[in-house]
Amino acid sequence: MPYSHAPHLTAPEPSAACADIRLVVTDMDGTLLDDDKRTPEGLWEVLALLRERGVLFSPASGRQYATLAREFAAVADGMVFIAENGTYVVRDGEELSSDPLAPDVVAEVVGAVRRLAAGGVDVGAVVCGKRSAYVERADEAFLAEVRRYYLRHQVVEDVAVVDDDVIKVALFDFGAAEETTAPALASFADTHQVVVSGEHWVDVMNRTANKGAALRRLQRDLGITPAQTMVFGDYLNDLEMLDAADWSFAMANAHPEVVRRARHLAPSNNDNGVLRTVVRLLGLPVSGL
Repeated sequence: MPYSHAPHLTAPEPSAACADIRLVVTDMDGTLLDDDKRTPEGLWEVLALLRERGVLFSPASGRQYATLAREFAAVADGMVFIAENGTYVVRDGEELSSDPLAPDVVAEVVGAVRRLAAGGVDVGAVVCGKRSAYVERADEAFLAEVRRYYLRHQVVEDVAVVDDDVIKVALFDFGAAEETTAPALASFADTHQVVVSGEHWVDVMNRTANKGAALRRLQRDLGITPAQTMVFGDYLNDLEMLDAADWSFAMANAHPEVVRRARHLAPSNNDNGVLRTVVRLLGLPVSGL
């Protein structure tokens, strides 16, 4: 969801401080991708140059791992995917970390969604397992939204009892999720993460699970510091991830809280802000950006 505000920070000029960047992490929707979900011009050239320099590029998204792996299939070797808002991290098909929900919590969240729907809210649950996503709603309007983010999904009779490690329950609200669905899940916020991850999406995860926690663990495993990390985000599920990097960027049209939290401001996702910033600050030889 785009926001209008006066930028309070700008991207810094190239300096020796950013010459040692080892890790570039970016959210997908609203950040790397434009509002039509298109990958930006120059992406594959920039990724090739980053690889040559030994800089790891990592998508960090609420999207499913299978969906991310398909998007980057041509360059996926060695890439780390921070999927499902940090609850599932994978490299070369091997799990690096995960944070599954307890089955009773999954059942409770699903029950809350069913009560919302019974009360007239146009909402549906996506129970996100490591192997697949699971839904009960089978109407085309809902499934069309599910397909955007979950390549592997199944329609089942009861999403509360699937045979999979459930890492997240995502709720799609055809209205404004921040105003309707998120407040209805406030009772879970005392013990779990209830995160508005988009205009229509709310995610329920373990309290220990977020993109920032996944990124900090990755940094420890790879011996990469926050000063060597560049991060881009636009929405509330990116906040903790921004905190894990000295080079943190909010997109120009990001949620106001993200703009306040980030150290720097990048051009909007519709203006190829991620790649333009990476190319400029790292001095990559890419024309047209």
